[in-house]
Amino acid sequence: MRVFKFGGASVKDANGVRNLLKVFDYEGVTDTLMVVSAMGKMTNAFEEVVHSYLSKKENLNFSLKAVKEFHVNIVQELFENENPIFDVLQKLFDSLQLFLVQNTSEDYNYIYDQVVSYGELLSTKIISAFLEKEKISNQWLDIRTVLKTDSNYRNATVDWEETTSNLEKLNRDKLYITQGFISRDKKGDTTTLGREGSDYTAGIIAYCLQAESVTIWKDVDGVLNADPRVFEKTVLLENISYQEAIEMAFYGASVIHPKTIKPLENRRIPLYVRSFEDLENTGTKVSKGIDLHPKTNCFIVKKNQILVSISTNDFSFMVEENISDIFKLLHDFKLKVNLIQNSAISFSVCLEDGYQNFSKFYKKLHPNFKVKYNTNITLFTVRHFDDDSIKNIQRKGDVLLQQISRETVQLAIAEKNNYAN
Repeated sequence: MRVFKFGGASVKDANGVRNLLKVFDYEGVTDTLMVVSAMGKMTNAFEEVVHSYLSKKENLNFSLKAVKEFHVNIVQELFENENPIFDVLQKLFDSLQLFLVQNTSEDYNYIYDQVVSYGELLSTKIISAFLEKEKISNQWLDIRTVLKTDSNYRNATVDWEETTSNLEKLNRDKLYITQGFISRDKKGDTTTLGREGSDYTAGIIAYCLQAESVTIWKDVDGVLNADPRVFEKTVLLENISYQEAIEMAFYGASVIHPKTIKPLENRRIPLYVRSFEDLENTGTKVSKGIDLHPKTNCFIVKKNQILVSISTNDFSFMVEENISDIFKLLHDFKLKVNLIQNSAISFSVCLEDGYQNFSKFYKKLHPNFKVKYNTNITLFTVRHFDDDSIKNIQRKGDVLLQQISRETVQLAIAEKNNYAN
């Protein structure tokens, strides 16, 4: 079985959904499981629903209306009015509305998962119905019935044994349409695998089914050596090893989700990143073999980072006990560390605050340590660097921290309006 993953950009509107016909005409439809993200920027829109529900009740109806109208408009372009998909969408929105009325939990992460998951449910229902309308037989699969996790909302851990057992029961001769990103815990509540987790879903399914391959369909030619929105000249990477892909994903390469590669490497399942617009372009292949072809500098950019410098109040050495205490707090407040550097009396980390917990971390840390930090930092990582590539990054702003290893250099750059404390 092949696993195809389509991101939000590939199904952002009615034309994107229609384009799936060209992909399946070119690739065939049998023995395929299709993982689909929320359409366009709908994950962001559902996050706004959560924000309105918790903080700005007066905006809630407006936020709900925006996501409903977006999906209804796409359906109206794709279907005649009597198609059952209109009732299917209404039932999903009624279900969402019922949750918002009946929910008693104040846990942001729990509420987030229950609400934002509707983006994937809506997109896959629409696509499944459209393919049926176009005489492409398929089966819609609620991934939550097979992909089981713990209850760590917004970053759930997979129960591999139960998930594998469930997936092995699928009929491999069919075309399945299912959701990325979402899952379910043992209590029956919806969980999610982390932002941009649809790639990871594809990797999980491929591992459990021992799939032939995974293809991620993008609006770019494949994996590029740099983000074309940041760098003028980019190069298509034709071949990448699993190890190189893991390194790039770890440092923040946005084309591949960090957790996706390992389950594929374990089964030696090749991953292809291809353009849904240029089907004849073979894109990028990730597999065992050549580390990188062509061999070139690879630039990875992470914005909105926080650079924190920590030292003891009495200027004594930063020893293992101090660092252990700091890392426990980083873990407790779910702060993702992307760069570490320490000297005799200070310890610096470049981190991202995905759960909006930095102020709590600061308050907990400040009584026992001297803490300085800069916000709005951009972290540049260059794999396979040379002197010219480092100079190119250094020209982009004030270098607050630079760290070099054998294959990688990282630079924390202060943007123009950064705020220091």
